[in-house]
Parts: sequence; structure tokens; C-alpha cells
Amino acid sequence: MSTQPAKRSARLTVPQFVARKAEGKKLSVLTAYDYPMAQLVDQAGVDAILVGDTLSMVVQGHDSTIPVTLDEMIYHAEMVTRAVSTALVIVDMPFPSNLLGVHEAIRNAGRILKETGAQAVKLEGGADQAEVISGLVNAGIPVMAHIGLRPQLVHQMGGYKVQRDHERLLNDAQAAADAGAFGIVLECIPKEYAAEITKLIPIPTIGIGAGNECDGQVLVLNDMLGLTTGHVPKFVKQYATIRDTISDAVRQYCEEVQSGDFPGPEHSFR
Repeated sequence: MSTQPAKRSARLTVPQFVARKAEGKKLSVLTAYDYPMAQLVDQAGVDAILVGDTLSMVVQGHDSTIPVTLDEMIYHAEMVTRAVSTALVIVDMPFPSNLLGVHEAIRNAGRILKETGAQAVKLEGGADQAEVISGLVNAGIPVMAHIGLRPQLVHQMGGYKVQRDHERLLNDAQAAADAGAFGIVLECIPKEYAAEITKLIPIPTIGIGAGNECDGQVLVLNDMLGLTTGHVPKFVKQYATIRDTISDAVRQYCEEVQSGDFPGPEHSFR
């Protein structure tokens, strides 16, 4: 029997994404930032692709997600959406595009949907962003919330730390759901808290460093493929070591160019 994910004939919709929770089907989410990687991820059967503001770090080389701009997010998201046939595409609202008031948040999120063809946005926040979430949803823009560790607030939080404020986490999750979010990312929180939240709210929970009782999981593609340099977070499982493969291939290419072995007769014209 095949273990390959069942292929869909059309892109997964927001209502279908939400319905997976009641169906008891776990949701797989990965980031992607360009056409070829998004195409590979989509064809492999992932349920949703997040065009994450992590591109600030893994693509642009910054040390946080803060520097990436709205225009840069739109540029990358448009490439991703063009590559996708079946996955739901969600785009991060970069700092501080959702923090300038409801009307400006609608303007910014509206640009993302209009200019990229993505189906939803994600913003960091729970109770503090309930009014913005509600405003976006009322404007017809599907919103995924994000609580726990919020990378855009890394300076305020004092670094990338596990978040253990039980009462605040429950309040944030409930407020985001009540405001109309269709899903919520739980980042770096104790797994028992994530399990409690998953049972408490009616929308899917997507964990990253939040244990296996969430309704789904998300990872940064570069992390899970072994492309990341330096520190790899505890919650990451590396399913491949593509960095080594690329390094070996480039090294072999350089050696063959220097020795004259490449290009060979089979790579030349007569």
C-alpha cells in the first residue's frame, strides 16, 4: 500500500483546512520562499505553505525576522503562489504591518492577497491583536494567529525562549479564536499547554516546538532539509542534509573544471 499523501485536484481552501480538526486529520505545513522550492513542497503533498517572515533570516541573512518589508514579502509570496497547485498558501504579515491600526492592517493584508494570489495571512498576536483579526476577517481576509514565542517581539521578550505564562497563553488562544482566526500557530510552549489549547478552541492549532498533540505542525523548510547554518532549534527534526550534498557537488564541479574533466565530450557540441 502506498504511503504517499493523497493528491488533491484543487488548492486546499480555508474551510477545508479548518474542517481537518473535526475530521481528526493532522495538518502538515512548511515554509517556502521561491518558485522551485514551493513547487517541490506542493507536489510532495504538504497541506499548506507558509511564506514566512523567516525569509529575513534564511534567505536575506539577517539575525531576526524584523528587517523584512511588506514589499519583499509580497515579492516572494507571488513566486510561491505561482508554483502551487494544491496547497493552501498563507503569508506572514511582517513587522509592523499589522500594528498600525485596523484600517492600515486591512490595507496591508489586502495588498498581500491582491498582489500574490495567496489565500490567507498570518499575524503574530492573540488577545492584543483581537481587534485587528476581527477587522481583517470582516473584510474577507482569512487570518491565522500566532501565540507563544513571537519572533517579531524578540527584543521585548529578551530572546528566543520557551513561553510558560499559562493564563496568558490560554487567553491569547481563546481571544484569537473568538475574533475569527481560522487557525493558530503555537510556538515554543510546553506541550501540555498546547494540548490543553488544542482541546479548548474549535480552530486548528499548528505547533512548532509545542508537542505532538496539536492539530498540525509547521517547520522552516531550510531547517528540516539541513540547509541551516549555526544553531538548529531543539524542536527541529532534520529530514535531510542537503547542505552537505550541495557542498560536495560544488566542490566536485570546481575540481573537474580545474582538471579539465568538465565539460566532457558528452557536454560539448560539434
